[in-house]
Formats: sequence, C-alpha cells, structure tokens
Amino acid sequence: MDQFSRTLNLAGASNFRDLGGYRGDEGRTVRWRKLFRSDHLAALTAQDTQAIADLGVTRALDFRGQDERTAQAYELPNVRYHALSIEPTVVQRAKEMVSAGQQMTASIAVGLMQDTYRDFVTHNAREYALLFEHLLDSDAPLVFHCTAGKDRTGFAAALILSSLGVSRALIMEDYLLTNGLYRRPASVNNGAPNEVLNVLWRVQEDFLEAAFDAVERDYGGVEPYLTQQLKLGEKERARLAQLYLAPHAS
Repeated sequence: MDQFSRTLNLAGASNFRDLGGYRGDEGRTVRWRKLFRSDHLAALTAQDTQAIADLGVTRALDFRGQDERTAQAYELPNVRYHALSIEPTVVQRAKEMVSAGQQMTASIAVGLMQDTYRDFVTHNAREYALLFEHLLDSDAPLVFHCTAGKDRTGFAAALILSSLGVSRALIMEDYLLTNGLYRRPASVNNGAPNEVLNVLWRVQEDFLEAAFDAVERDYGGVEPYLTQQLKLGEKERARLAQLYLAPHAS
C-alpha cells in the first residue's frame, strides 16, 4: 500500500502531485515527499502555502518562459526559487497560424504538440541538465512546474523517473494523470474549438512518445541521452539513486 497520497488537494493548483512510490532500479521505490510536480503556483491560497510548507518544500524550479513568469509571479516563504526558462513555443505557433488566417484543427494541434516535445529533446537539454544539477545538490524536497504542469513538467518528470530506473509504463501512467487532475482556466478559450483546446490543454501518449522517439533516433536511447546531454554519468546516477530511491527492504 502507498504510504502517502500521490495528489494533494490544493485550491490554487490542480496538478500538484508527488513522484514517490514508483518502483525503480533494483526494485527500490522512489522516495515519497521529496519530488513534487505541479502547475503554476501563483494562485495558491494561504492554506495551500501552509500545506506546501508542511511538506518541507524548500526549492521551486520554474520552467515557464519570461512572459509567463512576469504575468503570474509568486513567492513562497522559505522556498528558494530558480527559473529554468523554456519558452512556450506551441502557443506562439498557434497564434501565428491564427494571425495568418489558417484554421487550427485537432490534428494540426496534435502535430504542434509532438513538435514541441521533440524540441524539448533537441533544444532544451541545457534546462533539463540544470534540473538535474539541482536534484544532485541535495535531497531537500522540491517542486518543479510550468504553467499547466503537463508538457515541460511532464517531460522533466519522465526524465527524472527514467534516471531512477522506473519503467516506461509507469512513467506514462504518471504522465497521463494530468488528464484527471488539471483544471483548465476558463480564460484560455479564445474562441478555439473545444476539440482543439482538448489537445492543447490535455496530454496524450503520442506527445511523450514523440519525445522518446526523438531520444531514440538522435541519441540511441534514454541512457545515452542522460549521459551525453544531461551529464549523468555513473557517479551522478548512483547519487540520484542514493538521494531519491528508498533503501532495500530488510
């Protein structure tokens, strides 16, 4: 039985959850209450802020772009904030299409999302490498997030769990939890058809698979990608396991 609840019922963030409990290398499970993923934290209530403090979170890693951070800034007491900017290219591409008079369809939106995930692999390795630098620094509880906590954050979670030996099936299971948790803001309608919004504001297996396919095609698999692009050699992988995997059961 899980020792803790994976999801936390916060009023101001709907996609805040724990990465603990998944089975990783050598059957050891990811430690609870160390690694949290979330949507943005700018709408937290006082009770939410206290709940996060009670979890012991002392670090926040923000993948949002500059305009996103400016529009929805936040500060949490006793939490060190780090910006690891990945600009939201899919939003920009969608706006450019609409401005050019092109009709956005669900299938076009799927293609845009898949391209976005491929871009994470090829263009944002530096930001994800910095994520692991923070992870390796200590095991002080941290939360990493973007705006919706599903794409930039979803790929980050997939990389973390991969580095800890969690199976692809469990990684995908964690990734898809967004669809049952995330509450889309009413303000994002912008007249777009609902089938398009459901693509842009939800997650699909083929989004994350696009990233893994790019990793396989360009780097020969997740292991070489972690080693070559994210600088996770044997020593770093062993430290990650020490920090974030529970000891073997006696």
